[in-house]
Amino acid sequence: MLLRGDHVVQDEDGNEYRTERPVSAVCRCGGSKIKPWCDGTHKLLLKRPRD
Repeated sequence: MLLRGDHVVQDEDGNEYRTERPVSAVCRCGGSKIKPWCDGTHKLLLKRPRD
């Protein structure tokens, strides 16, 4: 998920990360090694069929 502008992102442990970048990518697949940020791991995961 892409966020634009200033944001505060909270990880699964409750830690907050402030970003002031113009665009930030947040992990939604759960596989990133640099959570809460996206590292592109979702591109390697098998796609699940949609219901």
